[in-house]
Amino acid sequence: MTFHVYNSLTRSKAPFSTIEDGVVRMYNCGPTVYGRPHIGNYRSFLFADILRRWLEYLGYEVRQVMNITDVGHLTDDTEADSSGEDKVEARARAEKKDPFEITREYTAMFLEDMAALGVKEPMARPKATEYIDEMVEMVEALIEKGHAYRVGENVYFDVTSFPEYGRLSGNRVDDLEAGKRVEVNEEKRHPADFALWKSDAAHLMKWDTVFGADGFPGWHIECSAMAKALLGERVDIHTGGEDNVFPHHECEIAQSACANGVPLAEVWMHAKFLQVDGGKMSKSLGNVYTLPDVVGRGFEPRHLRFALVRGHYRTQINFTWAIMDEIRARLENLDEIAVLLHRILDGGAAAADGAGRETLTAAIDGFEAGMNDDLNMPVALAALEGLRKPLLDGTLGADVARDAMAWLERANSVLGFIETGAQSADAEVEALIEARTAAKAAKDWAAADAARDALTALGIEIQDTPEGVVWRRR
Repeated sequence: MTFHVYNSLTRSKAPFSTIEDGVVRMYNCGPTVYGRPHIGNYRSFLFADILRRWLEYLGYEVRQVMNITDVGHLTDDTEADSSGEDKVEARARAEKKDPFEITREYTAMFLEDMAALGVKEPMARPKATEYIDEMVEMVEALIEKGHAYRVGENVYFDVTSFPEYGRLSGNRVDDLEAGKRVEVNEEKRHPADFALWKSDAAHLMKWDTVFGADGFPGWHIECSAMAKALLGERVDIHTGGEDNVFPHHECEIAQSACANGVPLAEVWMHAKFLQVDGGKMSKSLGNVYTLPDVVGRGFEPRHLRFALVRGHYRTQINFTWAIMDEIRARLENLDEIAVLLHRILDGGAAAADGAGRETLTAAIDGFEAGMNDDLNMPVALAALEGLRKPLLDGTLGADVARDAMAWLERANSVLGFIETGAQSADAEVEALIEARTAAKAAKDWAAADAARDALTALGIEIQDTPEGVVWRRR
């Protein structure tokens, strides 16, 4: 089955194809490092990771870039020509630190969280401040081609020079009037024009360029320049959260197409917001959670990974602590699939060779069909979870179990949250299980209960199945 993806630009689902055979160039919008990312931010980052892993499952070479924004992202960023204070500098002033110290500190936290969540390292994680020359070069090209104009030491993109501006978001240029959607700025030819390069003597992070001595880049030009420098003028996929659609991605599309003469991305994909407690995250409600908050409540990073990717990326999902308890139990059941398979492979009881082959084939086909349908994770997970009952019922042959284990490892190379390693044999645990089994056979219920209590004290859960006792660590 062919991989189909939903393209936010065309608002349709279509078979995925690449510019170069076998190679996917993918750019993912990363964090602005002025604070530790919250769990809502991680939904879009984990979506990008699952997408990359699925493309690799399909055999593609993925050249993935996720940027780090460390300058130029202003506080009032809902309009194309954002205003306000630089988010990094605002945090630097609040903490009485150098802005570059702030970016180093929060970049380290971001990378620490990404590693804990099992996110694969991209080909590159460019920082905006490392690509100033490339940004200036692109801005100069836009001026030369008549798509941008300079007013003093500021440079603006002329939105009227790109007829397709607004195609991604649905915002029409004529509707973006001063005093309604955007602030009045007498420097600009059109109210919707946005800054490519800004000048501000008070800005702490600034560069001396052909435009002046006190300049810094606009937020949007950063990604266009970094994507071109590292992946070329055209990429196959560009992703981000739904909040990136406008203004960030709309502006990227315009400036890249005008500077390079070709579309920036063939496919645009956006993850929906994460809801918390049924609504938006809010500092006033005290529900803006980070990964350390989740771990502090007794959950593992993989529980959060599962929680954030379990739904379809284009639908809203909810986060509550009660849901996290359900996630933990659900993930234990997935872990148990691996435990049961290892039991068979270690010589445990199994059905006749060939038994359960159709069950395994159905699980694989269902998983792949779900993932190939625009990363439909609920369908894919349901197919995978369907393996547990046949294993509990003892209806898989040893040869099928071997193939199932190999495929489970492969499926987990996409999911990244199942513990697939063999359960280590523990003499004390096995001895207690044998003692309990013997006590039950002798109808010595007190001794059987004592053995079970001892197992519980060791953090061991047991389950009686037709094929014997199955155990796992909690």
